[in-house]
Amino acid sequence: MDTDRIAGTAKDMAGKVEGGIGEMTGDKQTEASGRAREASGVVQNLYGQAKDAARDAGDAAMNFARDTLGDDRVDTLRDGTQALAKRVHDNPIGALLVAGGIGFMLAMLMSRPSRPQPPRRWRY
Repeated sequence: MDTDRIAGTAKDMAGKVEGGIGEMTGDKQTEASGRAREASGVVQNLYGQAKDAARDAGDAAMNFARDTLGDDRVDTLRDGTQALAKRVHDNPIGALLVAGGIGFMLAMLMSRPSRPQPPRRWRY
């Protein structure tokens, strides 16, 4: 489990508590601060989940490559995977935007309604 998931969950819980206290006392500033902390925790948790998923996918790809290609070519693949992981680590927002865009496009393709059939014209 990634440390960002743990830290994000902790921030999420702390934000919920702070927001609840602000709501009970009627302090709008404390409530807003708690909600902001909660949102930050959720985003950090999602980032950690994305890192875990990327790591799992990379491990699965490495195992598949090892089984298919042999150990000689796996080193090249490992170098590419490490370069991709470094790129994601250096620019996490960009990686999330790319992953979100790909997910959005896949969802649009999968939920697209089928084309209606043109009406039949009767010929006499």
